[in-house]
Amino acid sequence: MGWNVVKEDERYIVTDNDTLKKLVTSTTELNPSHSTTGHSHAGQEEVYIFRSGSGEMEINEKKFRVNTGDIVFIEDGDFHRVHNTSDEKLEFVCVFDGVRSH
Repeated sequence: MGWNVVKEDERYIVTDNDTLKKLVTSTTELNPSHSTTGHSHAGQEEVYIFRSGSGEMEINEKKFRVNTGDIVFIEDGDFHRVHNTSDEKLEFVCVFDGVRSH
């Protein structure tokens, strides 16, 4: 058990922890001037906890600033995406129920 890289490219590194069976904790290191792949999924809520850096969170048509320490709740079915608008890495932890569907 431990951390497994599940996605990696010029935009980011995403690692998931496989310790828990009913919750996934995923860490994303988003490089400067890049964005995550926007997506939505039915039946799954998420919590994003921003650990370092700053940027912009997009939920549906709304965009707002995020900084270290911010916590964002994403409701079932909401489109969401993170944009790193800074010159430093933006790191956040995502917690969601079940297995990875995105």
